[in-house]
Amino acid sequence: MEAIATQVNNMTDSLTHREKEVFFPTYERFSIGNVSSVSGVFIYNTEGGEYLDVIAGLGVNALGHSHPAIVKAVQDQAARYMHLSNLYLQDVQVELAEKLSKLSGWSKVFFTNSGAEAVEGALKLARKYFSSKDKTELIGVSNCFHGRTYGALSVMDKEKYRDGFGPFLDNATSLIPYSDEILHQRVSEKTAAVIIEAIQGEGGIIEVPLPFVNALHELQKKYGFLIIADEIQSGIGRTGKFFGYEHFGLKPDIVVCAKAIGGGLPLGAILSNEKIATAFKPGTHGTTFGGNALACSAGLAVLIELENGLLEEVIFESNYFHARLNELKEKYPHLIKEIRGKGFMIGIELLTDAKMIHTKLIEKKIITNVTAVTVLRLLPPLIFNHENTDMFINAFDEVLSD
Repeated sequence: MEAIATQVNNMTDSLTHREKEVFFPTYERFSIGNVSSVSGVFIYNTEGGEYLDVIAGLGVNALGHSHPAIVKAVQDQAARYMHLSNLYLQDVQVELAEKLSKLSGWSKVFFTNSGAEAVEGALKLARKYFSSKDKTELIGVSNCFHGRTYGALSVMDKEKYRDGFGPFLDNATSLIPYSDEILHQRVSEKTAAVIIEAIQGEGGIIEVPLPFVNALHELQKKYGFLIIADEIQSGIGRTGKFFGYEHFGLKPDIVVCAKAIGGGLPLGAILSNEKIATAFKPGTHGTTFGGNALACSAGLAVLIELENGLLEEVIFESNYFHARLNELKEKYPHLIKEIRGKGFMIGIELLTDAKMIHTKLIEKKIITNVTAVTVLRLLPPLIFNHENTDMFINAFDEVLSD
């Protein structure tokens, strides 16, 4: 057995070395060894280790890993065709758009490859919509995260992602965190759009205050700008509602989503109403891979599961998860400051080193994520159940008691 373990470790070390030889140095990999396979809520390595995945590919694997419905949908679609480009009418695209429109309430859909690409398209749409007027200013909310492309970075204030990449887009800026007072000072008749995360993901699972929402709507009536809701992380059922903004009475004009909608394949979308969508004409915006047939088939499988009762399961199971977490908060008030979030979008703000807790959990074969330095972020697959929750809670309890 020792010889086998040594051989596996040597293979992992070799793969790590090979990766460093050929990859840009942009990623810090989790120390779980070489992944061999996945299933449901678990990831397996070549040593036979079984890891509980509580971040679901950073919120992407909505139905867990290799869900049978997604696997079958992709296999069936691959047998028909994998890619045609948007030069052709494709039934799987139309079916997904119809289902997305039905579940979301938005009448018009544009498919992208990713969340950042959806944000770029939404910012372009807002400026195009007001192109005949002197309304070009794009405003973001401080501490939000919208992606790593230039449009997205231009409406963010996180130096971690912006430093060294300027200059950014003209007439784009960000606000002081969720301040309705500063909002009144910043927006004007020149404002084209305000982009906002109703629940900040990368920012530490911070929810938008209702006074800010009210001020935003009040000022929108005065100045006529558009509201863009970034639902890339909080959308597609993750919070117990189809979109996270529904919890706060926010009424956006454009919505962007990605991650969970593809169930593991690259897929995003821009949603809006007919009036705004018609600002785009043939040739003014497009994508080669956006709405790829394989990705759409996976997305359709995800939405069918949500429509068939999964959303209700998310509410039931996430309520149990929050209850168990709050038990630990009561037990360890010197270590846990706050439990935040809705549904399966959870932030545990710690009074100790979150990175250390994350590392200790990996040692117990539990995969989490750290954001905003002190926050342990949990984005479980939407199929997470009581047994999975108890497995996490027991391991977390052991780490906290150490």
